[in-house]
Amino acid sequence: MYKLLITITLLGLSGCTSLGKLIPPSQQKAISLEPTELFADLKNLPKPVGSIPVSVYSFRDQTGQYKPQTNVSSFSTAVTQGANSILVQALHESDWFTPVEREGLQNILTERKIIRAGQTDNPNQTELPPLTTAKIILEGGIISYDTNVKTGGLGMEYFGIGASELYREDAISIYLRAVDVRTGQVLLSVATSKKVLSQEMRAGFFRYVSYKRLAEAEAGFSDNEPMSICVTQAIEKALTDLITKGIDKGLWAKKVS
Repeated sequence: MYKLLITITLLGLSGCTSLGKLIPPSQQKAISLEPTELFADLKNLPKPVGSIPVSVYSFRDQTGQYKPQTNVSSFSTAVTQGANSILVQALHESDWFTPVEREGLQNILTERKIIRAGQTDNPNQTELPPLTTAKIILEGGIISYDTNVKTGGLGMEYFGIGASELYREDAISIYLRAVDVRTGQVLLSVATSKKVLSQEMRAGFFRYVSYKRLAEAEAGFSDNEPMSICVTQAIEKALTDLITKGIDKGLWAKKVS
């Protein structure tokens, strides 16, 4: 009897739900991050005539929001603070831009000083080459994180047996602009937005199966999009739009096959 009730409860979940989601996962080894769907659009852009040196000094979270927690003061940010590294990675993987290190510039200068100090005893040693200069500076950041943009759900209960599904949509927005190093002119500015989906599914039953015998069971799972992946997709989309608009305006040229 109990097994039958549990089976009915589990079948009360949405038809697209697999029972594998209800089983706790086992420990897994570290894996490489898989490219996002928008990364393919970035790689499929036309090939450039030449790669443009660019620098990124700061591309950070400008929302200032923290993760909401009930009755607890939390200093954990709602949005990743590593957007600068994500942007540099996307630039490095693209064929259009060659990123030069600026976030850790002081570390590079320190190492070059150490090398020069070691060359004083050997004056015939080759001099260090000058650092690569950038032609374009990329500025911007994550400018908004809106929670509960859309919420909803569906549920049903009959004779102590019920199932429900809830979802919530958040949204992040970023701005990215290209600045000419020589003139300080803003050449291009683009904006992108990405929705962050969270959903929760539950099912259970609560009923008396006989006199003074109560049967109760509950099952469910939740699925949340990782914030870092959403930020990565928004940045890759912004970079793709930046390259496309630059081609249309003649700021940089694609290779003619």
